Amino acid sequence: MSTKRNVILVTDGDEHTRRSLEQVAKTVGGRCITQSKGNPSKLSGPEIVKLIKKAPHDPVLVMFDDSGIVGEGAGEKALKYVAEHEDINVLGVVAVAAKSRHEEWTRVDVSIDRDGELTPYGVDKYGIPELEIGRLNGDTVYCLDQLNVPLIVGIGDIGKMARHDSYKLGAPITEKAVELILERSGFYDDTIQSGTLADS
Repeated sequence: MSTKRNVILVTDGDEHTRRSLEQVAKTVGGRCITQSKGNPSKLSGPEIVKLIKKAPHDPVLVMFDDSGIVGEGAGEKALKYVAEHEDINVLGVVAVAAKSRHEEWTRVDVSIDRDGELTPYGVDKYGIPELEIGRLNGDTVYCLDQLNVPLIVGIGDIGKMARHDSYKLGAPITEKAVELILERSGFYDDTIQSGTLADS
């Protein structure tokens, strides 16, 4: 009998993202799959699922990146596979804005701007609110609308946003997005109730 792993999907995979997510994972008592970094993603969906299952405890943060490839690139294929896998419970998605030449976009349930404020509008890569409600442009967001995930949180470019999200500051905007997903998913309630909240 396999236990479903609780995972947060992140639609970016460069070095800034890796450093930021490693810090955030420590803060929330989770794990980041460091090997999932890449611009574009290098690992396949099955390879990523194996790594998720080896992670010592939840929540597991996983990176996916298409590097601006039109349509469904390697990152999105892997993301879709992981999201639909029977052993994976997706708590939510951190959808990362990009100045995409091809204007791929997704709906978002809420965004967090670079000042850490929640907004119903999408944000750009600098974390500044856009003009449209619930819509975010990015590189690796093409397939998100096809997935049955409980919450999609839009943010600017992880680890950047004109230094508002620098990993040297603890990546506060990314951390807030992850915390929001954990709170709204009931993850903390479930882990405290079952006594499985790992020591961080």
